[in-house]
Amino acid sequence: MQPENSGTRQEQHASGGPHGTSLAAMIDHTLLKPEATYAQIAQLCQEARDHGFAAVCVNPIHVRRCAELLQNSAVRVCTVIGFPLGATLPEVKVYETRQAIDDGAAEIDMVINIGALKSQDHDAVARDISSVVQTAHAAGALVKVIIEAALLTDEEKTIACQLCRDAGADFVKTSTGFGPGGATVHDVALMRRVVGPTMGIKAAGGIRTLRDADHLIAAGATRLGASASVKIMAEARAV
Repeated sequence: MQPENSGTRQEQHASGGPHGTSLAAMIDHTLLKPEATYAQIAQLCQEARDHGFAAVCVNPIHVRRCAELLQNSAVRVCTVIGFPLGATLPEVKVYETRQAIDDGAAEIDMVINIGALKSQDHDAVARDISSVVQTAHAAGALVKVIIEAALLTDEEKTIACQLCRDAGADFVKTSTGFGPGGATVHDVALMRRVVGPTMGIKAAGGIRTLRDADHLIAAGATRLGASASVKIMAEARAV
């Protein structure tokens, strides 16, 4: 159930200026609260259509519904895997990924095994990421790898980004939004230095204003995950 507009992985990396249509095309309109209702998910999808957001980002239980609601639109369906702790087995993450893609997801945001990274078991982290990347790419889906930067030292962030890059992930992502902190300019700039100029970087967590968005884009973010997307676009139109 891949959307017709899913395109190549390279084409899906956001580009363009910070405001207007180009800004909307950099935003994953996000609703990951466990209490989200079907009506709220439907509203999320309608808002994404209206504003031309890159994707909606929802929990796996809502993927099929979103794919149906967004049929024949340019908005992709993104879901989260191993969320929010990253502490599930690679085999479980692979199963979640396959199921999500079967249900209509075109983008997969997975959480790394944070405990393994902090234990310096880099081989385990690499296998965890690679298993999801290989599964998703075989079906034509993008992978964004959430490193939960607020839990890591700068050295650990650097290693995590290197592992994501080496595993062939499409994006590295700052945060789940459920950890102790969200996206920061410092972290995005560090991630950009590590992964180079072409890999995608998704900033997520605590992005509530146009100012926040502009600063993170200037630091190197090519995608933003936000629940305040509509408010941010209202600010952009007023500029």
